[in-house]
Formats: sequence, structure tokens, C-alpha cells
Amino acid sequence: MCLDMDGTVLDLRFDNLFWLEVLPQRWGEARGLDARESFANLKPRFDAKHGTLDWYCIDHWSEELGFDVAALKHEMRGHIRYLPGVVDFLDRLRARGHRVLLTTNAHPISLGIKNAETGLEKHFDELVSSHEFGVPKESPEFWERLAANHGVVPGSTLFVDDSVAVLSAARSAGVRWIYQVLQPDSTQPGRAEAPGFTGIERLADLIP
Repeated sequence: MCLDMDGTVLDLRFDNLFWLEVLPQRWGEARGLDARESFANLKPRFDAKHGTLDWYCIDHWSEELGFDVAALKHEMRGHIRYLPGVVDFLDRLRARGHRVLLTTNAHPISLGIKNAETGLEKHFDELVSSHEFGVPKESPEFWERLAANHGVVPGSTLFVDDSVAVLSAARSAGVRWIYQVLQPDSTQPGRAEAPGFTGIERLADLIP
């Protein structure tokens, strides 16, 4: 079984807060911009990298923005938390002997911060960042390299993620069981189920 990190296991509220509110505010303050001006400046840069490995890369954004992104993430680490019911779900999986991998596009620095704050490594057999492979999860090649490096066989794997682009890549790669998380941010309304995918509100819904 492969589970996404942000929006599936961990509450996407942290990432939304970081990228949409706090980072624009801090970056703008250093340049004499108000929050609206700052976000208007940053959004085209974000959009240009969406779906690429750079979008998830702390090193890229620190250089691009002239800002210590890692330091700000570390400062905000108290906002990182599990989605409701996830820890119980993971404990049940481990008790049943399932092999469970965390698969994420997060940069290793981000993964390290979140692991240190939440103890992810206690609940998974492996924590796998797509940066290890040089391609994001939006690419079917991610699954080829996951199979080669970590022994994951798409045709016998269950995968859960909140990103339709990632789920589509998984389907193209032949992943057998695919589920879409519909409420990745606990503070936001649920999303609509994407055509062709089975939606669940949260991971706990998969407990029989």
C-alpha cells in the first residue's frame, strides 16, 4: 500500500497556510509589499512550476525567492498535524502486517521536518520522496522507479492521494486500486469526486 503525505495522511491545512498566507506575507514584508501585492507577484511563479519537481523543491524556492523557505517551515512546524482518524488507520494496517509506504513529492527537508514533528516513520515501512527519483508523482515514471528501487508492484498496489493529476499518473502506470481523498484540508469544504476515481472523505473511511 502507498499513501500520499500531504492531504492524505497529514492535514493539507499546513501547506495551504504556508504557501498561500504566511510565505507571501513574510516575503512581501521584506520587500515593502502588502499581502495582496506579494501574492500577485508570487502566483505566476508558483503556477509556472506547478506539477514539476521544482514546485516541491525547497532549494529551488529558496534560490528563486531569495528567502529561507526551510527556516520558515521549521518555524511553523507546530501547525503540522495528522488528518482525523489517520493514526488509528495506520496502526490497524501495521497490526495486520501490511507493508505501507509513504510516497510524497515533498522535498527531503520538508519530509524531515514533518517526520520530526509527527513521528511518521513509526507508522510506515518506508518514507519515499520523489526527489530520490528526479521525477514527481505526476509522472508515470515515478512508479517505474518506485518498483525498481523499493519493490512496489503497481498491479498489486493500493494507492491513496488527493491530487487528481497524481492519481491519473498512477492509473496510467497500472496501479490497481486507487482512491481520492476529498477533504485534504480539514478546514475547507470537501472536493467533488473526480470522474473515474473512487472518492473517500478521509483515510479512515477505508477501515472495514
